[in-house]
Amino acid sequence: QVQLVESGGGLVQAGGSLTLSCKASGRIFSTNPLGWYRQLPGKQRELVAVENGGQSTQYADSVKGRFTLFRDNDKRTVDLQMNSLKPEDTGVYFCYGQRGFEYWGQGTQVNVSS
Repeated sequence: QVQLVESGGGLVQAGGSLTLSCKASGRIFSTNPLGWYRQLPGKQRELVAVENGGQSTQYADSVKGRFTLFRDNDKRTVDLQMNSLKPEDTGVYFCYGQRGFEYWGQGTQVNVSS
């Protein structure tokens, strides 16, 4: 069983920054993928950034150069540093983990005002 708990969402002006944090517990390890997805209004859930278990970090094209994923295996956390935020980044952000099954956090709302 894996639990993922997010924090750090909120309201920010365009051009601003925000950091999302996710704390993992249960049977998920450094070799398992861990990262973030998001669901924008009226759209399907999409990958934002996922660290693939010590191999590489995959970013969505729309966030490259603006968002950075930090994974700390000792603390079992994965943080998403979001800079130069745009109104189109507004949505619900979900922490994601995979160990056989896919696991999701409850989601945290990010609102970027223009």
